[in-house]
Amino acid sequence: MTNEFQNERRRGRWSKDTIASKSIIVIVMIILLQLPTALIRNMVHERERLQKDAISEVSAKWANQQCITGPVLTVPIYVEYIKDEKRQINKQYFHVFPDELSIDGAVDTESLRRGIYEVVVYTSDLTFKGNFSWSEKIDEIDNLYRIDYENAFLTIGISDLRGLKDKIKPQWSGKALKVESGSLIGGMINSGITMRLSDVTPLRDGSMPFSFHLDLQGSQKLSFVPVAKVTSAHIESPWTSPSFTGNFLPQDRKLSDDGFLADWKIYELNRSIPHTALGNVSSKKMQDSAFGVELKLPMDDYQKTERSVKYGLMTIALTFLVFFLVEVLNKQRIHPFQYGLVGLALCLFYVLLLSVSEQTNFNVAYAISTFGIVTMIALYSLSVFKLKKTTGILVLVMSSVYTFLFVILQMADYALLMGSIGLTIILALTMYLTRNIDWYSEKEE
Repeated sequence: MTNEFQNERRRGRWSKDTIASKSIIVIVMIILLQLPTALIRNMVHERERLQKDAISEVSAKWANQQCITGPVLTVPIYVEYIKDEKRQINKQYFHVFPDELSIDGAVDTESLRRGIYEVVVYTSDLTFKGNFSWSEKIDEIDNLYRIDYENAFLTIGISDLRGLKDKIKPQWSGKALKVESGSLIGGMINSGITMRLSDVTPLRDGSMPFSFHLDLQGSQKLSFVPVAKVTSAHIESPWTSPSFTGNFLPQDRKLSDDGFLADWKIYELNRSIPHTALGNVSSKKMQDSAFGVELKLPMDDYQKTERSVKYGLMTIALTFLVFFLVEVLNKQRIHPFQYGLVGLALCLFYVLLLSVSEQTNFNVAYAISTFGIVTMIALYSLSVFKLKKTTGILVLVMSSVYTFLFVILQMADYALLMGSIGLTIILALTMYLTRNIDWYSEKEE
């Protein structure tokens, strides 16, 4: 009897030590599996960089993002001053911005491919109308020597001139103007076109209407700088997922399966651009007031994949928990190597998701990856557990975890809230199901 009692005590002590050591091993393996998870995240970032490189390459050949500034009327003036007791004449520019500017545009989109990557480009049909006038007395500028009305010029800023598809035929008070490439006011407009004006003296007593048309192509984003006292814009496009960007949102917009319509109206007091200026207004100050639309692809698959990898710890821990509970409840030992194989299979899910989503849409890739990994682990666990019921529970747990993760990925704005609530419920459920387990297997007497 004494020997039997001692053997029972040894078995109890051995059982306690086995559970404790296996717990430590499982926790260490979960931590170690964060290394391949981190490598997968680096892989996602690398593929995302390749996508951006592809977009840059296509945009460089088609045309980059476009930002339209102006028109701006510039009148050269000469100021007299004394330096070293010598009289000198300095040339400066007096800039006048429009009273009114209206923009009416239609934007047609097209998707180009560079290898496996998709890039959104557009062709726009833009009409600009407005008028100039100024009440400021330019002849009251300090130390004014001469106003060169005869060499005044208009400047229209176009960020990428390669996007021009047709000749520009601007009208100034009903007369056609000749267009020259380049900007003469580089501190304010770095890239654009210039139109010489023969005489702008009528502006002192009235106003001058202008108009011009742009057939302009670009990539991803189209924006405008509201240079007038009142700038209004109407843009329409068949693109169904626009993102309105810049310093001003449209006052009215309509989104539908047929595209979008957007209307802006911006007043002089809404931005920090003066109506007239002696010397250049900084280019950055102008760009800070820009508004427009970005023609975005639906939520980037790389972002979804990266977000799913962040929940890798949860997926691995819950799957290992099922294996560990099988060991405890069924008194069945599972080798650490078997845990390792299952952990690597769980990591492989994200590699499959990344690679398949590059060839198809994210939802299909997620379904394929989930089915493949769950099926593989289920078949493997069937040979480990040797119980169909236990394997069924594992499949149910894994399917629930991946379904929960998929729901979180679709809810970008509420992902943190749903994730925290879900994890709390999972932990509470685990505590409830394991409340009656005797983790020491046998009580010591």
